[in-house]
Amino acid sequence: MSNRPAQPADAELELIAQSQQGDRRAFGELVRLNREGVINVVYRMCGNVNLAEDAAQEAFVRAWKHLPNYRPRSSFRNWVYRIATNVALDALRRERETMDIDVLPLTTSDEGPEAAVEEAERGEQVRRAVLALPPASRAVITLREYEGFSYREIADTLDIPIGTVMSRLNYARSKLRQTLAPYLEAL
Repeated sequence: MSNRPAQPADAELELIAQSQQGDRRAFGELVRLNREGVINVVYRMCGNVNLAEDAAQEAFVRAWKHLPNYRPRSSFRNWVYRIATNVALDALRRERETMDIDVLPLTTSDEGPEAAVEEAERGEQVRRAVLALPPASRAVITLREYEGFSYREIADTLDIPIGTVMSRLNYARSKLRQTLAPYLEAL
Protein backbone atom coordinates (compact mmCIF):
# COMPACT_ATOMS: atom_id res chain seq x y z
CA MET A 1 0.00 0.00 0.00
CA SER A 2 1.44 3.32 -1.07
CA ASN A 3 1.25 6.33 1.22
CA ARG A 4 1.17 8.72 -1.74
CA PRO A 5 -2.14 9.61 -3.35
CA ALA A 6 -2.62 8.52 -6.93
CA GLN A 7 -1.68 11.30 -9.30
CA PRO A 8 -4.28 12.36 -11.86
CA ALA A 9 -3.74 11.16 -15.43
CA ASP A 10 -2.73 13.65 -18.13
CA ALA A 11 -6.14 13.41 -19.85
CA GLU A 12 -7.88 14.18 -16.56
CA LEU A 13 -5.54 17.09 -15.89
CA GLU A 14 -6.34 18.50 -19.32
CA LEU A 15 -10.10 18.22 -18.68
CA ILE A 16 -9.65 19.89 -15.29
CA ALA A 17 -7.61 22.74 -16.79
CA GLN A 18 -10.19 23.29 -19.53
CA SER A 19 -13.01 23.16 -16.99
CA GLN A 20 -11.27 25.68 -14.76
CA GLN A 21 -11.26 28.06 -17.71
CA GLY A 22 -15.04 27.72 -18.02
CA ASP A 23 -15.27 24.89 -20.59
CA ARG A 24 -18.58 23.24 -19.70
CA ARG A 25 -18.02 20.46 -22.25
CA ALA A 26 -14.81 19.42 -20.48
CA PHE A 27 -16.56 19.54 -17.11
CA GLY A 28 -19.41 17.50 -18.59
CA GLU A 29 -16.86 14.84 -19.51
CA LEU A 30 -15.53 14.83 -15.91
CA VAL A 31 -19.11 14.43 -14.70
CA ARG A 32 -19.77 11.62 -17.18
CA LEU A 33 -16.64 9.77 -16.06
CA ASN A 34 -17.49 10.04 -12.35
CA ARG A 35 -21.29 10.26 -12.10
CA GLU A 36 -22.04 6.57 -11.65
CA GLY A 37 -19.37 6.16 -8.96
CA VAL A 38 -20.61 9.21 -7.06
CA ILE A 39 -24.20 7.95 -7.15
CA ASN A 40 -23.07 4.49 -5.97
CA VAL A 41 -21.10 5.90 -3.03
CA VAL A 42 -23.96 8.09 -1.88
CA TYR A 43 -26.51 5.30 -2.38
CA ARG A 44 -24.49 2.91 -0.26
CA MET A 45 -24.26 5.56 2.44
CA CYS A 46 -27.96 6.41 2.54
CA GLY A 47 -29.90 3.57 0.91
CA ASN A 48 -32.13 5.91 -1.08
CA VAL A 49 -31.67 6.12 -4.84
CA ASN A 50 -33.46 9.47 -5.16
CA LEU A 51 -31.31 11.01 -2.44
CA ALA A 52 -28.22 9.53 -4.11
CA GLU A 53 -29.08 11.12 -7.46
CA ASP A 54 -29.91 14.47 -5.83
CA ALA A 55 -26.70 14.39 -3.77
CA ALA A 56 -24.64 13.50 -6.85
CA GLN A 57 -26.12 16.43 -8.72
CA GLU A 58 -25.46 18.74 -5.77
CA ALA A 59 -21.88 17.42 -5.51
CA PHE A 60 -21.20 18.25 -9.16
CA VAL A 61 -22.78 21.69 -8.79
CA ARG A 62 -20.50 22.35 -5.81
CA ALA A 63 -17.53 20.95 -7.73
CA TRP A 64 -18.21 23.32 -10.64
CA LYS A 65 -18.55 26.24 -8.23
CA HIS A 66 -15.28 25.43 -6.41
CA LEU A 67 -13.35 24.20 -9.45
CA PRO A 68 -11.31 27.43 -9.83
CA ASN A 69 -9.77 26.73 -6.39
CA TYR A 70 -9.16 23.00 -7.00
CA ARG A 71 -5.49 21.98 -7.18
CA PRO A 72 -5.16 18.42 -8.50
CA ARG A 73 -2.86 16.83 -5.91
CA SER A 74 -4.97 13.68 -6.07
CA SER A 75 -7.53 12.48 -8.59
CA PHE A 76 -10.67 14.42 -9.45
CA ARG A 77 -12.56 11.28 -8.38
CA ASN A 78 -11.26 11.59 -4.81
CA TRP A 79 -12.09 15.29 -4.71
CA VAL A 80 -15.63 14.88 -6.02
CA TYR A 81 -16.22 11.82 -3.76
CA ARG A 82 -15.23 14.01 -0.80
CA ILE A 83 -17.81 16.58 -1.87
CA ALA A 84 -20.42 13.85 -2.43
CA THR A 85 -19.83 12.20 0.95
CA ASN A 86 -20.14 15.60 2.62
CA VAL A 87 -23.41 16.25 0.77
CA ALA A 88 -24.65 12.78 1.81
CA LEU A 89 -23.63 13.32 5.44
CA ASP A 90 -25.44 16.68 5.43
CA ALA A 91 -28.56 15.01 4.02
CA LEU A 92 -28.35 12.20 6.58
CA ARG A 93 -28.05 14.72 9.41
CA ARG A 94 -31.19 16.42 8.12
CA GLU A 95 -33.09 13.15 7.80
CA ARG A 96 -32.07 11.64 11.16
CA GLU A 97 -34.53 8.81 10.64
CA THR A 98 -34.17 5.40 9.10
CA MET A 99 -34.80 5.52 5.39
CA ASP A 100 -36.50 2.90 3.28
CA ILE A 101 -34.17 0.67 1.33
CA ASP A 102 -35.02 0.12 -2.31
CA VAL A 103 -35.73 -3.51 -3.06
CA LEU A 104 -33.36 -4.81 -5.68
CA PRO A 105 -34.69 -7.13 -8.37
CA LEU A 106 -33.68 -10.74 -8.12
CA THR A 107 -30.80 -11.67 -10.33
CA THR A 108 -30.79 -14.84 -12.34
CA SER A 109 -28.62 -17.57 -10.96
CA ASP A 110 -27.27 -20.79 -12.38
CA GLU A 111 -28.16 -22.39 -9.04
CA GLY A 112 -31.90 -21.79 -9.39
CA PRO A 113 -34.49 -19.46 -7.89
CA GLU A 114 -33.85 -20.51 -4.26
CA ALA A 115 -30.21 -19.47 -4.53
CA ALA A 116 -31.24 -16.16 -6.12
CA VAL A 117 -33.68 -15.50 -3.26
CA GLU A 118 -31.04 -16.37 -0.64
CA GLU A 119 -28.51 -14.11 -2.38
CA ALA A 120 -31.01 -11.23 -2.43
CA GLU A 121 -31.80 -11.79 1.27
CA ARG A 122 -28.09 -11.80 2.15
CA GLY A 123 -27.58 -8.60 0.19
CA GLU A 124 -30.55 -6.99 1.93
CA GLN A 125 -29.19 -7.95 5.37
CA VAL A 126 -25.79 -6.48 4.54
CA ARG A 127 -27.39 -3.28 3.18
CA ARG A 128 -29.46 -2.89 6.33
CA ALA A 129 -26.42 -3.50 8.54
CA VAL A 130 -24.33 -0.93 6.63
CA LEU A 131 -27.15 1.62 6.81
CA ALA A 132 -27.36 1.08 10.58
CA LEU A 133 -23.74 2.22 11.01
CA PRO A 134 -23.04 5.81 12.06
CA PRO A 135 -22.58 8.01 8.96
CA ALA A 136 -18.81 8.46 9.47
CA SER A 137 -18.26 4.69 9.68
CA ARG A 138 -20.61 4.12 6.77
CA ALA A 139 -18.59 6.50 4.58
CA VAL A 140 -15.30 4.72 5.36
CA ILE A 141 -16.64 1.19 4.84
CA THR A 142 -18.39 2.22 1.61
CA LEU A 143 -15.24 3.75 0.12
CA ARG A 144 -13.08 0.78 1.17
CA GLU A 145 -15.30 -2.23 0.51
CA TYR A 146 -17.50 -1.04 -2.35
CA GLU A 147 -15.20 1.40 -4.14
CA GLY A 148 -11.87 -0.30 -3.38
CA PHE A 149 -10.17 2.87 -2.13
CA SER A 150 -6.82 2.55 -0.35
CA TYR A 151 -6.51 3.88 3.20
CA ARG A 152 -4.66 6.91 1.82
CA GLU A 153 -7.39 7.59 -0.75
CA ILE A 154 -10.06 7.35 1.96
CA ALA A 155 -8.07 9.70 4.20
CA ASP A 156 -7.66 12.18 1.35
CA THR A 157 -11.29 11.90 0.27
CA LEU A 158 -12.73 12.40 3.77
CA ASP A 159 -9.94 14.74 4.92
CA ILE A 160 -9.14 12.63 7.99
CA PRO A 161 -5.92 11.00 9.24
CA ILE A 162 -5.12 7.43 8.15
CA GLY A 163 -5.32 6.33 11.80
CA THR A 164 -8.92 7.56 11.91
CA VAL A 165 -9.66 5.64 8.71
CA MET A 166 -8.25 2.49 10.29
CA SER A 167 -10.17 2.90 13.55
CA ARG A 168 -13.44 3.67 11.74
CA LEU A 169 -12.96 0.64 9.48
CA ASN A 170 -12.21 -1.55 12.49
CA TYR A 171 -15.31 -0.27 14.27
CA ALA A 172 -17.50 -0.69 11.17
CA ARG A 173 -16.29 -4.23 10.47
CA SER A 174 -16.72 -5.22 14.12
CA LYS A 175 -20.22 -3.75 14.21
CA LEU A 176 -21.13 -5.50 10.93
CA ARG A 177 -19.85 -8.86 12.24
CA GLN A 178 -21.88 -8.36 15.41
CA THR A 179 -25.03 -7.31 13.53
CA LEU A 180 -24.80 -10.03 10.89
CA ALA A 181 -23.72 -12.89 13.22
CA PRO A 182 -27.27 -14.11 14.02
CA TYR A 183 -28.17 -14.09 10.35
CA LEU A 184 -24.99 -15.89 9.30
CA GLU A 185 -25.46 -18.56 11.99
CA ALA A 186 -28.92 -19.31 10.55
CA LEU A 187 -27.44 -20.14 7.13
